[in-house]
Amino acid sequence: MCTTCGCSGDGATFEGENHAHPHGAHHHHDHAHPHEHEHEHDHPHPHDGAHDNGSLDYGSGPARSHAPGLSQARMVEIERNILSKNDSYAAANRARFAQNGNLALNLLAGPGAGKTTLLVETLKTLAGTIACSVIEGDQQTSNDAERIRATGTPAIQVNTGKGCHLDAHMVGHAAEHLGVSMGGILFIENVGNLVCPAAFDLGEKRRVTLLSVTEGEDKPLKYPDIFEKADMVLLTKTDLLPYLDVDVAALESNVRRIAPAARILHVSTRNGQGMAQWLDWLKDERRALLDGLAAQAQARADMLRAAE
Repeated sequence: MCTTCGCSGDGATFEGENHAHPHGAHHHHDHAHPHEHEHEHDHPHPHDGAHDNGSLDYGSGPARSHAPGLSQARMVEIERNILSKNDSYAAANRARFAQNGNLALNLLAGPGAGKTTLLVETLKTLAGTIACSVIEGDQQTSNDAERIRATGTPAIQVNTGKGCHLDAHMVGHAAEHLGVSMGGILFIENVGNLVCPAAFDLGEKRRVTLLSVTEGEDKPLKYPDIFEKADMVLLTKTDLLPYLDVDVAALESNVRRIAPAARILHVSTRNGQGMAQWLDWLKDERRALLDGLAAQAQARADMLRAAE
């Protein structure tokens, strides 16, 4: 269940399964899945949202959202319960990925920002040098997974049905089916959505948010959550800038207002702008992860020798 819109991930399906996955086959997780059905009827009229300047602000309360029939306190309670369960799944995923030396990346963006195209070009370049695998998230179809597999990269499609995002349980289950290579990069392409995917930790090492320059410079301010925790922001389709009325400096400034620590790259899969820097970042992140794991292993070995 999404913390805000109420969508459920219980109808998610995985390639190779001909039925809806009931969230019960993922062996290393606790499988209690409470379902909230209470309806509180304390919703006052007129609405609680602020009415300044002719607008209604339903994100001003503690829950930063609105649901008919639910108080702000109840919404906060439900959100905490949902995210707490998801976080336990995410922690298990993160431990597993670390144990296998996998650099797991969560790619987030709205529909059409170019996530899959970027992945296809990235995988073509990395082929034969770094083992990669991909988890594809969409509400329906296996189109994107098929595009990924055409590069020779293992991929599994997760269809979320009415769900608007991937969650950590889906990712853990998909990774088990996929068989991620030791020391490789796992790309998780989330459902195209600028809102709900931001709330769900998948167990990733790094979070990458893509924004097409065609979407306008105000999107980081309109949809701040998707940018807030980004380690990398890729401004895509920059080859179109000569034909657009977009203030790139304002766009970057708005990104930095929300995510001051994030690195920003301009990329185009058509003319290759920024692709070398993107690939270098991936390689550097993978190397840092593997070096850190090697250092931890050495430290443990030193402690064992000292204890003998």
